[in-house]
Amino acid sequence: MGSLMGLCLGVGYLLGGRIGIFYAFIVGGMMNLIAFFFSDKIALATMRATEISPDDDPALWQMVERLAQRAGLPMPRVYISPAAAPNAFATGRGPRHSAVCVTAGLRQMLNSEELEGVIAHELSHVKNRDILISTIAAIMAGAISSLTYLAMWGRDDRRSNPLIALLLMILAPIAAALIQLAISRSREFEADRSAAELVGNPRGLARSLQKLESANRRIPMPVPDAQSSLFIVQPLTGSNVARLFSTHPPTEERVARLMAMERRY
Repeated sequence: MGSLMGLCLGVGYLLGGRIGIFYAFIVGGMMNLIAFFFSDKIALATMRATEISPDDDPALWQMVERLAQRAGLPMPRVYISPAAAPNAFATGRGPRHSAVCVTAGLRQMLNSEELEGVIAHELSHVKNRDILISTIAAIMAGAISSLTYLAMWGRDDRRSNPLIALLLMILAPIAAALIQLAISRSREFEADRSAAELVGNPRGLARSLQKLESANRRIPMPVPDAQSSLFIVQPLTGSNVARLFSTHPPTEERVARLMAMERRY
């Protein structure tokens, strides 16, 4: 996170000196505040998710409640998205302001053991505050890209070096994306491990990851690149950026690590 903010300030300095640092700090700070307070609402609205009660889906609600109690977490809000692509995500700035959302496609595809692994994975993200970290990282990466783009096309300064501006426009977003990638992948591995410990068996999560990976390669789910890191598997968004800079580790490696845990269990 410090590297992302430092990169944002560095880009501002190279583009506009001390004044550039000031504007970069304002942009970065505003993006962080927006992400902190509104990222959950934005993500749920993007997925057209609807909050459910215990009467709407008793099995899902009771599963979330049981796993939340086992993890020592407050009961999160539970949402279902009408999306056909099977996937799930958690959102919210902290355990007391969290929500878990599953798509209709996931609810239909997974059995009880597999669904339990997915819910445990998402609750692990909540407990570790990964949602806040990943959302701010994605917003900051987007802010850096926007800064360089605006500087390239919106600045009229004869003293500026167009070659430096061009290099910044190309290299700064790549550097930001690589930092975001490292953050997101490390948190996915940790959530997998925490979920297996929470459930007491990694087999269900491993099988669900294999099913979801296969299905999401076929069924598109148009979400912004900044939100793709929230989901349990990389959604098919149709974006070249999402394919080049995957926010998730390879599913094969995640499954292999889980199966190694199963041998220990």
